Amino acid sequence: MNYLYLLLNLGSLSVPFIFSFHPKLKFYKLWKPLFIGILTSMLIFIPWDILFTKEGIWGFNNDYFLGIKFFLLPIEEWLFFICIPYACAFTHYALLYYFPSLKLSKRITKTISYFLILLFIILSSYHYNKWYTFINFTLASILIMIVINKNLNLLSHFYLTFLVMLIPFFIVNGILTGSFVENEVVWYNNLENLNIRVFTIPIEDIIYAFTLILLNLFVMTLLETKNKLPRDKPTKY
Repeated sequence: MNYLYLLLNLGSLSVPFIFSFHPKLKFYKLWKPLFIGILTSMLIFIPWDILFTKEGIWGFNNDYFLGIKFFLLPIEEWLFFICIPYACAFTHYALLYYFPSLKLSKRITKTISYFLILLFIILSSYHYNKWYTFINFTLASILIMIVINKNLNLLSHFYLTFLVMLIPFFIVNGILTGSFVENEVVWYNNLENLNIRVFTIPIEDIIYAFTLILLNLFVMTLLETKNKLPRDKPTKY
C-alpha cells in the first residue's frame, strides 16, 4: 500500500480545503499569511527532518511511499508540512469563528505556559543525550516564551483548540506510527527519545505537533494583525 501516507495527507487536507470557501468562514482570505507561516515552519522543520533521517533518529518504511524522494525525504513527508498545518490552522480559526469565547483567562494561560516551559526545560536538560527529546522540548519551550511575550491571547485560545486537534492527530499519527497497519509508516530510534508511547505514538510527537501548529498560527496572527485582513467576524489576537 505505497500510497498510504499520500492518502493520509490528502484526507487531512480535503475537508478543510473545501470548507475554506464557506461563505461565512472565508478561510481562503487567510491563505497568504497561512502559506507564509507554512514556509516559515518548513525552514525549521525540514532541515531538522533531513538531519534526523540522515542520522537514523527516525526513518520511513518504503512500503507506504510512492518512492519519490528529495533530500532523503519522501515527497509525502514534504506534503505533510503543508497539509497538516493547513488543516490545523483551519480547525483553529473555524472553532474560534463559531465559539469566539473559547479561551482561557490570562492567569490560567500564563500558569500553563510557565509550567510547560519549566517541564520542557527540565526534560530537555535531563535527557540532553536523546536528540529527539532534547531538540523537541527545547524548541517548544523557546516558542512558548516568545508567544507569551508577543501574543498571549493566541495561547489562551490555542491551548483549547489544540485539544480538539488531538482527536484527528491520534488517528493520523497513530496510523503513521503503526496503529491499524501491519508495520509503522514512520519508525523511531527509541534510544533518541523517552520511549514513552501513547498507544503507538511517541510522546515527543505530541509536542512536535504542538510546536509545528503554534508556530504557523503565530506567524499568521503577526501578519494578520499587521495587514488587518478583512473578515466578516474577525478573531481578535
